[in-house]
Amino acid sequence: MIKRRLGNSSLEVAPLVFGGNIFGWTADEPMSFKLLDAFVAAGLNMIDTADVYSKWVPGHLGGESETIIGNWLSKRGGRDKVLIATKLGMEIAPGEQGLSKAYILRAVERSLKRLQTDYIDLYQSHRDDAATPLHETLETFAELIRSGKVRAIGASNYKADRLAEALRISAAHGLPRYESLQPCYNLYDRADYEAELGGLCQRENVGVIPYFALASGFLTGKYRSEKDLEGKARGQRVKTMLNERGFRILKALDTLSAELGATPAQISLAWLMARGVTAPIASATTLDQFDDLLGGTALELGSDAVKLLNDASAAAIAAN
Repeated sequence: MIKRRLGNSSLEVAPLVFGGNIFGWTADEPMSFKLLDAFVAAGLNMIDTADVYSKWVPGHLGGESETIIGNWLSKRGGRDKVLIATKLGMEIAPGEQGLSKAYILRAVERSLKRLQTDYIDLYQSHRDDAATPLHETLETFAELIRSGKVRAIGASNYKADRLAEALRISAAHGLPRYESLQPCYNLYDRADYEAELGGLCQRENVGVIPYFALASGFLTGKYRSEKDLEGKARGQRVKTMLNERGFRILKALDTLSAELGATPAQISLAWLMARGVTAPIASATTLDQFDDLLGGTALELGSDAVKLLNDASAAAIAAN
């Protein structure tokens, strides 16, 4: 499977990143192991998680996803076959959040322990921390890279001005730079990324691994009414997409699905790949869902198909 280099780093990423937020949430450990086995067997190689996954589930404390990945690595071996990307910075316990030196040094040890590994391939700032100087954060990451605990660093949920400033500081002080950005970007959520972030990442050769690549499942086409959302973990978020623009996007996906013999999920992932991202992040909770996602890595959309999708989803862009 053809891999793409992540920014200027040494990391080579297959065209689909597995979203690990579902491990220990909507996929228990046995199913998570099956999904990870299928993922590696298919030739894919990057797993994205975070220390805070899945703190939002009643009874969870955070760290559940990393723990399952660590258990899988311990039982299966093959650490060199996968790239582990995790994140820190979100509140995982009272007073335990942010990107200060003291907190980063605590958080990385906890993640390494849960993941049962001695290094993290891509360590990402889960969100910006305005209370901590960017220089302090980047200098601390430099220490982790020098010690061999981290290979490369990335940013998630950063605004364009803050990402640009971080890149400037890295260049000015000889510090490691954010080699990737993890934004919310998909056919439905386009405006924030395309306004400034996309151009910045292209100019600075920052890799892009967007999350919510399928808009929490909306772009699979299986949610077309509020009744379809009953009992679904992400129902509230998807409900906001059941509007005129959302249905217009689904209609375009349906049209292309009939023409190409591909599913809406595969087409949505192929659209992201056609937009120049390094690799979208997507999750699956069953092997059938995973096979569907995998099909998207082999689909290449023509210019007419891309234009149809661009036009169907463009309204929010024009409004900004």
